[in-house]
Amino acid sequence: MEIKVAPIRNGTVIDHITAGQALNVLKILGVNEYNIDSTISVLIRVPSKKEDTGGWKDVVKVEDRELDPMTVDKIALIAPNATIVIIRDYMVAEKKKVNLSKAVSGLVRCNNPNCITNKNEPISPEFDVISKEPPTLRCRYCDRTLSKISDNLI
Repeated sequence: MEIKVAPIRNGTVIDHITAGQALNVLKILGVNEYNIDSTISVLIRVPSKKEDTGGWKDVVKVEDRELDPMTVDKIALIAPNATIVIIRDYMVAEKKKVNLSKAVSGLVRCNNPNCITNKNEPISPEFDVISKEPPTLRCRYCDRTLSKISDNLI
């Protein structure tokens, strides 16, 4: 089976997304039916040759947009093996793997309603990464473990 997706002139390809996470990547990108200005291609559960994917991956291609570092950090939280490819004039200009650091600050909210970060205090949520595969975080303030990260992105 051959998959055909039109190449993009300029923009970003997010490849090797954990299978089933493409729609969450669109959420991180802020894409909805009211703000689509360019072509976006979404491939869900396509064959992958990389060994660490279980044989499947998702891919998102966004024309005319390059991602800022905070957006890339959020993608790393749900797809720690993703690759960001910057395309300029139909050619690969840059290619880099996302990096899930050991600590996360200000990207995710704690799902504990009693956590101090949810009490209108001037404190930014901070988490330690306790597992990269699958991504799992622990709140530094209340020790709550967070594994459903996509539901708690800020």
